[in-house]
Amino acid sequence: MSLWDHWVEEALSKLESLKLLRSLRPIHLPSDEEHKPIEIGQNNALNSDEFVVFDGLQQWDRASVEVEMAESTFQRWVRDVPSSGDDAECGHQEADNGEGPCSHKKFRKLLLFSGNDYLGLNSHPMVSKAAAKAALAHGMGPRGSALICGYTNYHRLLESCLAGLKNKEDCLLCPTGFSANMAVMTTLGNVGSLLATSRKPLKDERIAIFSDALNHASIIDGIRLAGRQGHVEVFVYRHCDMSQLNALL
Repeated sequence: MSLWDHWVEEALSKLESLKLLRSLRPIHLPSDEEHKPIEIGQNNALNSDEFVVFDGLQQWDRASVEVEMAESTFQRWVRDVPSSGDDAECGHQEADNGEGPCSHKKFRKLLLFSGNDYLGLNSHPMVSKAAAKAALAHGMGPRGSALICGYTNYHRLLESCLAGLKNKEDCLLCPTGFSANMAVMTTLGNVGSLLATSRKPLKDERIAIFSDALNHASIIDGIRLAGRQGHVEVFVYRHCDMSQLNALL
């Protein structure tokens, strides 16, 4: 074994003792044979390009929060045992036991409260239809980052429409909420440097940021980045402690 391999093995052993190994908990997406798709044809409105308004809960709304996970993966999760996530795959050995491939008895049904699909649009038939239509017309995936060649007229149209919806001058699309929060924090920090005109801002010229100790990681990372640039003064107060925040102010 080479010295490098020895170091890697030691590092992995240390991570395992600290229970810091990568643990995957994939959500099971049923195949067509296991789960009958939603019959869009039953609703005439969904077969057209007309907008559909909310008219009570539908069968696809439940699909946004009701998920399945391999029972073996779930049991490792509750016991805090690292999982590779491969348990969701049904091998030939299970099928030879007479249980059949991917029997639903091997999966645990769970209610998801940690997702970002707040409006339940992930499972909405009209959204799926629009996505499929766009993919057929324009292909899948970006051609590159927005700064290179991934920014299209449709992105600009969406930004303009969102700005108009919120009565704002303009809008900037970010790929994730995480990147949006980081962009906001670093932008706020750059205000002080712009006002300082070609020099590092003095302490009393820096932007002051007051942050809850339990803010989301995206906000914390954005603040750290702005802090490394020397453009902000950061004040962290205890979670929801308004008295300490008032003292810092």
